[in-house]
Amino acid sequence: MLSKHINPESLIRDSKDKTHHHHIAGTDPSRIPHPYTARYGTSSIPRFRIPSKGINADSAYTLIRDELALDAAPSLNLASFINTWMPEPANKLTMENLSKNFVDQDEYPMTQVIHTRCISILANLWHAPSADQAIGTATTGSSEAIQLGGLAMKRLWQERRKAAGKSIHEPGPNIVMGANAQVALEKFARYFEVECRLVPVTVDSKYRLDPKKAMEYVDENTIGVYVILGSTYTGHYEPVKEMSDLLDEYEKHTGHFVPIHVDAASGGFIAPFAHPKLVWDFRLPRVVSINTSGHKFGLAYVGVGWAIWRSKKYLPKDLIFELHYLGSVEYSFSLNFSRPAHPIILQYFNLIHLGFEGYRAIALADLKNARLLSRALEHTGWYTVLSDVHRHKSEISKSAQTTAGIDEENPESYEEGLPVVAFRFSDAFQQEYPEVQQVWIQTLLRAKGWVVPNYELPPTLENVQILRVVVREHMSEPLVDRFLCNIVEITRDLIDKSSPNHALDMIGRHSDRTNPTRLGRLDEGSGSRSSGTYAKPC
Repeated sequence: MLSKHINPESLIRDSKDKTHHHHIAGTDPSRIPHPYTARYGTSSIPRFRIPSKGINADSAYTLIRDELALDAAPSLNLASFINTWMPEPANKLTMENLSKNFVDQDEYPMTQVIHTRCISILANLWHAPSADQAIGTATTGSSEAIQLGGLAMKRLWQERRKAAGKSIHEPGPNIVMGANAQVALEKFARYFEVECRLVPVTVDSKYRLDPKKAMEYVDENTIGVYVILGSTYTGHYEPVKEMSDLLDEYEKHTGHFVPIHVDAASGGFIAPFAHPKLVWDFRLPRVVSINTSGHKFGLAYVGVGWAIWRSKKYLPKDLIFELHYLGSVEYSFSLNFSRPAHPIILQYFNLIHLGFEGYRAIALADLKNARLLSRALEHTGWYTVLSDVHRHKSEISKSAQTTAGIDEENPESYEEGLPVVAFRFSDAFQQEYPEVQQVWIQTLLRAKGWVVPNYELPPTLENVQILRVVVREHMSEPLVDRFLCNIVEITRDLIDKSSPNHALDMIGRHSDRTNPTRLGRLDEGSGSRSSGTYAKPC
């Protein structure tokens, strides 16, 4: 009987030649020149204990490189918001500053100057009342920045409660956010002992926070509301201004001040450029802090986020540490101490290299390709797109929303949101092919190299599974074409292998092109009949 429980490592161990332990009989392979990786050519790489003897650097590099080759190609990872490419001068800056520790302010004063410049630039970009009064810090990413924004709101709430002679313990503080919140927002509540009040999301609320519903969760112990500018599920912007207006009315009637922290992890580098008329930032007095990820649509390499407060008034002094260290006085109000300096330098590189026009051009290109992908997927009839990035603001009919009828040069005519395409099997598809599981699409795409997640929507909608594609700078139109070809081929093969439908036919505007998957290939039946070998007919 065949065992169902097989240990792959034991298969390797038990299959080794018991009589020949060395490359050359009687010779220790770790002591002779070896063309590849010395003794690890036929021995296991240490996993749990440090080896008694090391190997040379080139061999170690080769071994690790070969294992890492099993990772997905970053350019085909459509699941991630993380930027994966920068121009060569940025790579040079990385190597030149790789050994710098950002926290050593006295040793690396120009790095601190660059850090301050970035904060001022972002404060201006997000319309802080005064860039001179705004205060902020670089972080390792938005996750750390969100903790800092929440901590500041909690401290301010405690100060207000104490000044009013009220308890800060019974009842304790709470924070309100949509159930679509990224895990970092919930982490703040759990780690820093704040009650997390999750507002259910619905189809009517566009899978995001409903401000009117959120007001049912707000009371005098609410330290603030997290509002997300770009949901990780579907890319929708949450309505910051509507939430702010409702909290304004609440304060007029109750006297309770409830601030807003905007989680602009992705939207902070999209909205100012692609949707400049959208009011979501420090133009709203109730927005006291904003975070963003420089390593997402800020286009720096991973390892940099930003937390900005509209003024020092909203960053309590007990969160700021004065350090008398390494011969100077330094100030710190981040969770981490030591951290690499080069991601901050790379952020500044992008800000001066791309400028406003460069960031805008990239954001609009991303959104344009997201619209192309969304329309093509819906045109198949097999998929329904939940994101609204391709929806025209004027409620024109679906039949009128053809590629030819849409003005690509007027991005303001589309619904605001991230260049994210969340989609699922259409109702008609599920009724006709109930046996086909959506998760199979994820698996089969991965077999072709694409990384596309399939997962459930937030609570109350967890019975709905979605596939999601993040359209980043590298996702050019040729890659969109290739991805569409693959997903349509996969879907077609799952339901009917004889179907003639093809991705480029689904796009519509490409119908006059020659199908690129047929270029250089013979028509079916052009070859001889198969003789039973792997050389099958074309």
